[in-house]
Amino acid sequence: MILTRQRLGLFRYALYGHAVLVAAFLLLPVVFIGLLSFGSSRWLAFPPPEWTTRWYAELAGDPRWLESVWLSLRLALTVSFLSVLLGGGAAFALWRARFRGRAVFKAFFIAPMIVPVVILAIALYAFSLRLGLSGTFLGFVIGHLTIALPFSVICIGNALQGFDPMLEQAAAVCGANRLQILLRVTLPGISLGILAAAVFSFLASWDEVVISIFMASPGLQTLPVKMWTSLRMDMTPVIAAASTLLVLASLLVMAGLGLVMLRRGRK
Repeated sequence: MILTRQRLGLFRYALYGHAVLVAAFLLLPVVFIGLLSFGSSRWLAFPPPEWTTRWYAELAGDPRWLESVWLSLRLALTVSFLSVLLGGGAAFALWRARFRGRAVFKAFFIAPMIVPVVILAIALYAFSLRLGLSGTFLGFVIGHLTIALPFSVICIGNALQGFDPMLEQAAAVCGANRLQILLRVTLPGISLGILAAAVFSFLASWDEVVISIFMASPGLQTLPVKMWTSLRMDMTPVIAAASTLLVLASLLVMAGLGLVMLRRGRK
């Protein structure tokens, strides 16, 4: 029996209330930190005695914070591109090819999502020290790719699983070569999976802090690492302002993905 709103009766109001409480539990910390970023107090005090945008001005006027923002943005874009490129190739191999041990390879690619991040960070730190990559942009890229690749493999792999291979066969019958089939049939058909992989890879790199702490140097710190070090030294509302901007950037990226998927769903 399918449970509809009418069949649930008064119990549906209990479910509505439960949903509201869960949403409040998830969103209140974000709202709280956003309110703190507009407080006039020199310290993180709630409720704020007065409202001000002073801390956003200090954030925008501090070159150290701006360098961290720019580094995080460059890093996230680079990791997103490489993750889609490498993860897409792996997804094609795992979902299209037929070979023994394919399930083992699938488990291997999603292992970074299961293994504790601190263990990955320690291993990557030792690896980067061995190769002289600690505190370098390349070291950051390698470290962040480790946690971003599973998102690309899963998103693109699921898109390939739902893609009808008969479309490729029809294109081949019409005279298209393999490259034309890939560029004009397959990739447009799995474009939403590719977009989702790019977005999740971007966010995985943008918000990553544990691996970044191990990879950072005094002159090369991502925004989450800068926030962490500042929080340990001086708990000013500038940290709340940076946190608010970090959350807003993530929300804007997710909103953009949702709009694209909504438009594609209406076609």
